[in-house]
Amino acid sequence: MEQYFGFSEKNTNFKKESIGGITTFMAMSYILFVNAAILSDAGMDEGAVFVATGLTAAISCIIMALWANYPIGLAPGMGLNAFFAYTVVIGMEIPWETALAGFLVAGVIFLLMTLTGLREKVIDAIPPQLKDATVAGIGLFIAFIGLQNAGVVAGDEETLLTLSNITSPSTMLALFGLIVTAIMLVRGVNAAIFFGMIITAVAGVITGLIPFPSQVVSTLPSLAPTFGVAITELPSILQPEIFTVVFTVLFVNFFDATGTIIAVAKKAGFLQEDKLPRAKQALGADAIASVVGSILGTSNTNSYIESASGVAAGARTGFASLVTAGCFLLFLFLSPLLEVVTDAVTAPALIIVGVLMASSLGSIKWDKMEYAIPAFITVIAMPLTYSIANGLALGFIAYPILKIVKGEYKDIHPIMYLLLVIFIAYFIWLA
Repeated sequence: MEQYFGFSEKNTNFKKESIGGITTFMAMSYILFVNAAILSDAGMDEGAVFVATGLTAAISCIIMALWANYPIGLAPGMGLNAFFAYTVVIGMEIPWETALAGFLVAGVIFLLMTLTGLREKVIDAIPPQLKDATVAGIGLFIAFIGLQNAGVVAGDEETLLTLSNITSPSTMLALFGLIVTAIMLVRGVNAAIFFGMIITAVAGVITGLIPFPSQVVSTLPSLAPTFGVAITELPSILQPEIFTVVFTVLFVNFFDATGTIIAVAKKAGFLQEDKLPRAKQALGADAIASVVGSILGTSNTNSYIESASGVAAGARTGFASLVTAGCFLLFLFLSPLLEVVTDAVTAPALIIVGVLMASSLGSIKWDKMEYAIPAFITVIAMPLTYSIANGLALGFIAYPILKIVKGEYKDIHPIMYLLLVIFIAYFIWLA
């Protein structure tokens, strides 16, 4: 094992790798419960999604470990799960079965583009400002959903939105969880989101706001309600709306996964002359996992920035990812805890994840209007239109138009012109 993963050349050992793998798992384990909660809003079976999430995370971590030999944890991504549930299924009124088939197609295309090297070319065509704006916009969208689930904001006939009754017991429990999680983050606790959910759930049980779980450990819930649905529903994706779904999934996966892998690799000291060794294997791991996840019954997979916590704890090889995979498999037997993971428990996690993603706003060149305006439109449109796709489309229309007006049309990559035409046609079709 030490020889296969190269412990000696990476100056690591079994203990460091094990601690690093467990640390990464603790930091990202919240996705097991949060993903199940979000996709269940789309009408999917919560138990099946819980199992699909854990299996997808374990399989993807194993691929990353054995193929790329990197200490990077993967699981169904935050942002894409919200896009699946709230934009595609609820907003566009596409059945979750059809949406899952669309995500499978996106995963297959993503894998082919990764293996052929086309993935990097498309990433290079999109300006960094729009990439950062997309991450921040998704963050605001996720935080907005968290605030709704917490009962902090509510609809209003006159102002569309207003402050809700924050003194209600469930809202106060969610705010308690948010404060506790924020304090742990400030104090540098690696698994702050996970521990925040545990403390909030315990507080809810003690106060009687959440029922005590009937049991803690059980056999795995059935995967039957979601397994293979994406394949059987492939004929149903031949409709215009699915194009937008596939493109959005591809776009978010493109730079989100790539940026995360680069960031973690940089922290671990893996970059050689600003290049990532075994880049195709690392990028291919999440692409393969996205295909597997769709078949099992969950939204597409991403590399997790929380892996940096495992690297900080000493992880330097893929063995740490194997440990993370093992932890996900063990946690699959804790499905009864889904009973205590209510909206009040998951809402703080959504809000905090939104905060972390919104930090990319600092990388946008706000002093240059040809970048600032499309970025702002992208960021603000996602939560206000309740659609990641709409935010992407509006930003991708505004950017080339403003660059052309400024006389910098030569700086625009041809792919961006193609996307301009496609998104204009998209809105014409919606009208």
